Amino acid sequence: MSALHKSDSLRLLQGGEALFPALVAAFDGAQSWIQLETYIFDFHGAGAEVAEALIRAAQRGVSVQVLVDGVGTETLPDKWLDKLRGAGVELQVYSPLGSGLVGLLVPERWRRLHRKLCVVDLTTLFCGGINILDDFYDPNHGELSAPRFDFAVAVTGPLATQAADAMALLWWRVQAGYSARQRHLSAAWESFKAGGYGGRTAAELRPLSVRQSAGAAGTNGAGPGPKAALLLRDNLLNRRAIERAYRKAIGRARDEIIIANAYFLPGGKLRRALMAASRRGVKVTLLLQGKYEYFMQYHAVRPVYGALLSAGIAIHEYEASFLHAKVAVIDGHWATVGSSNLDPLSLLLAREANVVIEDKVFAADLRARLCQAMDTQGRFIDPAIYSDRPLGQRVRGWMAYALMRLALMLTGQRY
Repeated sequence: MSALHKSDSLRLLQGGEALFPALVAAFDGAQSWIQLETYIFDFHGAGAEVAEALIRAAQRGVSVQVLVDGVGTETLPDKWLDKLRGAGVELQVYSPLGSGLVGLLVPERWRRLHRKLCVVDLTTLFCGGINILDDFYDPNHGELSAPRFDFAVAVTGPLATQAADAMALLWWRVQAGYSARQRHLSAAWESFKAGGYGGRTAAELRPLSVRQSAGAAGTNGAGPGPKAALLLRDNLLNRRAIERAYRKAIGRARDEIIIANAYFLPGGKLRRALMAASRRGVKVTLLLQGKYEYFMQYHAVRPVYGALLSAGIAIHEYEASFLHAKVAVIDGHWATVGSSNLDPLSLLLAREANVVIEDKVFAADLRARLCQAMDTQGRFIDPAIYSDRPLGQRVRGWMAYALMRLALMLTGQRY
């Protein structure tokens, strides 16, 4: 796992209701550089407020770079494209499908940009599971009666610089790929030669105004404060970084594990780690999605419930709205907040980002919110009722599980 660094401050943000005003305030105060990556950028409601803040920043001379995923954000409205680019916002699309959703029939296209990261002036990092998407709106289901349940963390300190470097490198990779697709071969060559980034280091990819002020960006990890690490999952050097961090923390757990995860279908190693923890006396509690969103993700986990319940693991399903969180608290001091589900799409294919935190105050805050959600908006899964579930539910569960396994076979991955 990446080394833990002392952070100047850590702030837990629940839902877009907390994250989006924090983003808008950071954008309005930005002086040099804003980097934003998101799977979905939707312009309904609060999403439009975030977009307007980006426009204001670009108009006053801040370098603004926005990278969205080509599936999550399949089509950007012309009105907003014109406004963003007219203001000077640089906008790129990660792995656009080109031929529409038919492109998803190619397993290679399942490798998506799923991380949600934002860095402002190299000083503040926002990381979590929250897309730029209004809490009360869903592109597939319309208006929601209750807000989506999700989290992000705002971190000031050296993690912001680390994230900025990683985002800059991906930005230039995507730009080089675009040049190649448009037959701008010389531009593509310049971007890729000498190690893939035109011979430049990550620091040199920053705008000049940011490079000049980088020394004041808070890169000293030796100061007081909570400890945190940024974990990035990709398909090159960091294939198992997030899963390994979970398994290590679970293996060390002595008292309690609480995991809230939207699309939960852990592989054998992670599943066995959870079951072993429960059998050695650790109280293991899962908060999973109880409101139907997608067939495969919703149903595929249910055949796995039996083994987890038989090991003494408590399962609650969140029913107030869509559960989109990807967080955990272990033994009251270890916590993680990020974009990675504990399923094969996240752990084997997508680019993901989580922050791991060692801090009792932060962990207690997150734990209290998860416990409140389970107590007031969750449904406890009774093992006896689960074992007697209707045949139709069993069939749907095994169908979804089989489809997930087939999809993994097509990618050549083992899970």
